[in-house]
Amino acid sequence: MIAIALAIKLTSKGPVFFTQPRVGIDRRNDDPRLPQDPRRRVDHGGRIFQIYKFRTMTHEPARTDQIWANPEDPRITPIGRVLRKYRLDELPQLLNVLKGDMNLVGPRPEQPDIFKDLRREVEGYHVRQRVLPGITGLAQVNHRYDQSLDDVKQKVEFDLEYLESCSPLKDLRIMAQTVPVVIFGKGSV
Repeated sequence: MIAIALAIKLTSKGPVFFTQPRVGIDRRNDDPRLPQDPRRRVDHGGRIFQIYKFRTMTHEPARTDQIWANPEDPRITPIGRVLRKYRLDELPQLLNVLKGDMNLVGPRPEQPDIFKDLRREVEGYHVRQRVLPGITGLAQVNHRYDQSLDDVKQKVEFDLEYLESCSPLKDLRIMAQTVPVVIFGKGSV
């Protein structure tokens, strides 16, 4: 991680780390018969937390709109392409695991505005929030990065399958399946 941090610092201006708000676990009881918390003004779908990643794009002022990452984005730095291909940009998420915001295995967390849209457009999308989001997951080892709404729908099917049968043994299998994804850059295109 120190070598990656140095490479980022030596090849582009800006911070080493990138942080962004993401939607985490929803610990609320979603039974509509139970009283809801009157203090809640906005339903984000789960607890909002800051995700940590190595910065892979040129440093620009903060954007107000939230968009999906695009593999061909011209803002991606040369070192950023390598980090993304081998998923090394996600190593700082181990801090999120230590803080209790994420797990090693689980559905990927999404940006709040994108989450709101997907919750309306994809049946069962919000159900993913019943467990901690993960660095890797069944959807990540079986499908590429999202490029369309159909990709999201397929990943949600994998996430819901994971929720139905999650166990420590299944998590170990998914972590083992993650190794070739990282080593061979599978799924990054």
